[in-house]
Amino acid sequence: MKKITKSNKNIFLEGIFSFILLLFLFFNPIKVQAEISETEINGEFINASSEFLRDLDFETWQLVAYKSPLFEDQLILRVIGYPGNLRIDHPTNLRVESGRKKWSLDDKTLINVELANDSRQAAAEFDLDELIENLDKNRPLRLTLSGVFSELPVPPFVVKEWRSLN
Repeated sequence: MKKITKSNKNIFLEGIFSFILLLFLFFNPIKVQAEISETEINGEFINASSEFLRDLDFETWQLVAYKSPLFEDQLILRVIGYPGNLRIDHPTNLRVESGRKKWSLDDKTLINVELANDSRQAAAEFDLDELIENLDKNRPLRLTLSGVFSELPVPPFVVKEWRSLN
């Protein structure tokens, strides 16, 4: 029976290949974040952070954070659901929790005429300024919108984007 062995040359080449691969990954890390991009909101192109997230019931929601000219450049969070999923009585504040910290974001939906007159009622807007001003770190958040979703986890990389808009 013939014994198969690796030569020193093959081991050396595999080691060099592994080293080059590690260097490549180190200097070109995989990006795990959404990007702030120009988005059309209320008929204007505005820099915004946009991310699709799932709540604990596996429903998908789009969260768009942007500085709104309608609200004197306040930072606004727009929560968008599939039409029919977001029928709420306004004003309904958005509850936000992170560890022991809690916030209640004011509902601004009815001030935005475009959203107030939208029969689909697929979006709601909230004042994000107070939350961002009180965050000193990019911490994970849990959002609760009464009657719509009980918990929507927001990862730290999304919070980082929101903070960069301020």
